[in-house]
Amino acid sequence: MLTRLVIGRALSALATALIPTTLTLVVLRGSGDAADLGIVLACELVPMLVLLPFGGVVADRFPPERVVLLADLTRCAAQAAIGVELLLGVERIADLAVLAAVTGAAAAFGTPAVPRLVAATVEGAARLRANARIGLATSLSAVGAPAIAGALVLGAGPGWASLFTAVLFAASAFTLGGVRTARAAAPTGAHSLLSGWREIRRRPWFLVSVMGHGVWHLCAGLFLTLGPLLTVRSGEAMWVIIVQCGTVGMLAGVFAAPRLPIRRRPLVGCAVGASLYAAPLAALAVPLNGWAVAVAYAVAMFGLGLLVPLWETVVADRIPVEALGRVRSFDSLISFAARPLGLAVAAPLAGWAGTAPPLWIAAVAVAAASLSVLGVREVRSPAAQPLAAPRR
Repeated sequence: MLTRLVIGRALSALATALIPTTLTLVVLRGSGDAADLGIVLACELVPMLVLLPFGGVVADRFPPERVVLLADLTRCAAQAAIGVELLLGVERIADLAVLAAVTGAAAAFGTPAVPRLVAATVEGAARLRANARIGLATSLSAVGAPAIAGALVLGAGPGWASLFTAVLFAASAFTLGGVRTARAAAPTGAHSLLSGWREIRRRPWFLVSVMGHGVWHLCAGLFLTLGPLLTVRSGEAMWVIIVQCGTVGMLAGVFAAPRLPIRRRPLVGCAVGASLYAAPLAALAVPLNGWAVAVAYAVAMFGLGLLVPLWETVVADRIPVEALGRVRSFDSLISFAARPLGLAVAAPLAGWAGTAPPLWIAAVAVAAASLSVLGVREVRSPAAQPLAAPRR
């Protein structure tokens, strides 16, 4: 079952990451209007953000494999419709916007169901290694997606690129949908958005961590906007080098996560890993040369590589399975909303205050917000619940 989970998550991550690049190239090759591009991309993001909390409720009410199956099949149908339209020579922005909205809405229901599926399939003792493998597969898929999308659009055409994305979603649906989990009893009592919020409020470590993740994504948006502008002085290829160094760092972090002696304090590992993103922000603010920024970004992404499998595992271990979908939907909502905000405000802030002040503020903010969870007694306590050791 673990192999199915890894393959299914990699396919889904690849398909999801192909969509923005494909849609961008479709619109630019068609109308070429930046406003049209903004409308189409927003039509995917906004429904996802609005519906994510309700997707968490659905994930807690129904078997997760069925929710994932229907969500991926819906995204498959939407991408297939886009592909057919493009192959027929139809490039209506309204159609692209509607189908992008369907894709985003389906993602809102599928995203919270995946952690439940992993938690219901993998034993607690093996979850960290399982999440590390899933993180490695999904990271590689996401990194390779823009190049794959560009090659497909330029080589075969945007219609075929969308159809390829649809095929990937279909493969993901039948891979993850074929995972069999134990049929738990239907949840009793309140299982609404409000009850999910109560579960979050009972766990200060979760709420403080998630707010820190939101600051992390906001600051990442700032870095990813200003980074290319400020590193061009070191050569036009420098930003590509920086990104590739970050990819290597992230993969190294994911690989190292289950092997480092941090099981006794997994939330400390999460906090420290997230705080490392202050390094590239400070390197840009100084400013250091491009190679120094590349090293700092590799360190930051190593921290992210540690964070992802640790966080996935500790949340699955400490949140009741009947509430996991609603709790994780809140986590996803904060993260998905914060990154576009950071991308949007970076240029205006830099134009108003210059580049250095926003970057210094972001570096301090991401470090402080990430490490603030260390002030929660449950995180510092020697009795804090450790991650289970894997079987030898």
